[in-house]
Amino acid sequence: MLQVMILCVGKLKERYLTDACAEYTKRLSAFCKLTLTELPEARLPDSPSDAEIRKALEKEGELILSKIPRDAYVIPMCIEGKMISSPALSEKLTSVPLSGKSCIVFVIGSSCGLSDAVKARGDFKLSMSPMTFPHQLARVMLLEQIYRGFMIAAGNRYHK
Repeated sequence: MLQVMILCVGKLKERYLTDACAEYTKRLSAFCKLTLTELPEARLPDSPSDAEIRKALEKEGELILSKIPRDAYVIPMCIEGKMISSPALSEKLTSVPLSGKSCIVFVIGSSCGLSDAVKARGDFKLSMSPMTFPHQLARVMLLEQIYRGFMIAAGNRYHK
């Protein structure tokens, strides 16, 4: 069974978001072995400088990279990534295992984004939209899209 990991910087605080994540996690158990790992966000002052943000991203990036299995297919979620359709994501979910990879890792950074090192480790950079979303909401949206992708691959009507 395909292993799907989601590495997230920061914790979910709102119950409606944790409930939604729990629901999609339950639904995804039929299709993959899902692990969702929350990593601590680097502390920043109220008005951080560019250098302070860069240093925080590097610290978060080191922790993220330490959690990624060596042979995983890595998909960092970043604004400069490619926007794809739900059927295209479904194709990615089904084609990666055919290339010999048994683990797909999605990475959601903090509100400041992801380090260059994490983006460089990515096999495919993904953007959800040109709009900006709270990274906590992005987690729910990503889980839903992964579920939708598996449902499309299974020929289910959920996608319609």
